[in-house]
Amino acid sequence: MCYRLLGATASLALLAVGPAAAQSTEITIWSWNVAASALKSTLEGFNQKYPDIKVNVQDLGNDQVFDKTLAACAAGGDGLPDIVTVENFEAELFWSRFPDCFTDLTALGYTPEMQALFPEFKRTELEIDGAAYAMPWDSGPVAVFYRRDFYEKAGVDPASIKTWDDFLAAGKKVMEANPGTVMAQADFNGDSEWFRMISNEQGCGYFSTDGETITINQPACVATLEKVKEMKDAGIITAAIWDEKIQANTAGKAASQMYGAWYEGTIRSGSPDLSGKWGVYPMPSLTADGPHAANLGGSSLAISEGSENKEAAFKFVEYALTTNEGQVAMLKSFGLVPSLLSAVEDPFVKQPQPYWGGQAVWSDILSTLPKIKPARGTAFQSDADSIYQAVQAKYFANGYPDAKTALDDAAKQIESATGLPIAE
Repeated sequence: MCYRLLGATASLALLAVGPAAAQSTEITIWSWNVAASALKSTLEGFNQKYPDIKVNVQDLGNDQVFDKTLAACAAGGDGLPDIVTVENFEAELFWSRFPDCFTDLTALGYTPEMQALFPEFKRTELEIDGAAYAMPWDSGPVAVFYRRDFYEKAGVDPASIKTWDDFLAAGKKVMEANPGTVMAQADFNGDSEWFRMISNEQGCGYFSTDGETITINQPACVATLEKVKEMKDAGIITAAIWDEKIQANTAGKAASQMYGAWYEGTIRSGSPDLSGKWGVYPMPSLTADGPHAANLGGSSLAISEGSENKEAAFKFVEYALTTNEGQVAMLKSFGLVPSLLSAVEDPFVKQPQPYWGGQAVWSDILSTLPKIKPARGTAFQSDADSIYQAVQAKYFANGYPDAKTALDDAAKQIESATGLPIAE
């Protein structure tokens, strides 16, 4: 792949010293909702360091950013801002279809030492064939959020929940001790969230980590689907969409929710009167000695190849994403979970959080970052996910004799849709 990056080093030098440093520059960022607000929270600190770079953060909404970016890349990059927020889930669609739409950040100063500041799982979908198309921003290390009072009433110590079998047994106790309460909820009808979280924990996914083969029917994925159905059939996990989960949290109808760590802000802001009643513990595993870390969600920042302010844009990205100051400002103000490994050592991260019963939840959650296994979405993530969801629904309705048959069917459908081979 060829990039128009000649003179990048010289441009950086000119920006750092001499007359160019005094010249005012404005850069524009496309983002959405809380993410946009979080970026704005870094501006005071950034402008203390770079007073001559004005940053214009535009909140366009998630779907709008994706649609406008896709259309602009299809038009040769025309109309893109300097910086675009890209969800990891969708990232490889852009890199594979429009390899010349975004700048290779390594030419702007994104050195191997800087790349090593982030965990491998966040970089896997952003760095292809030696090119780094985006820098990791927020992440979604998975945790179980639970009602302390409900568990205590049932005599369940969350520290004793090591396996999903433990979680199932605990769920029965919690629900018996707290009538009208369900142990956990999942969007079984419109999402693949629980399968993706547990399969990632077990080192399996729709595709291999090199993106070359289909692996959804591998043994770890099969074991994952079997366990999710077992918990669903036992009644400890019931179907609920996003808004229903929030309502259940506030009404005291859910004893637990499992999500990426960004869900901390959803619970805290959605159920403010329940301060002190919630806690966090690591996700269980399929075996007692198995892994207890996974990721769900997260995004990155990419610099458009057509930007006339690449060096200034990189300075902002570098400040916001590679410094504890920038990352923790976003964590404090809007609960965006850092991908930066050093953030776990920040004093704020180590502080007990009153809402969470005095638990240092951020320290507990961020400590799992180095343990999360990489997963590739590839350019076919949306296709594969839609196929899986249909297979999941049929399997839950006993439309397949077993999980292996179900995922073999999913693998064959994904093979037809993508042209990729099924792994042996």
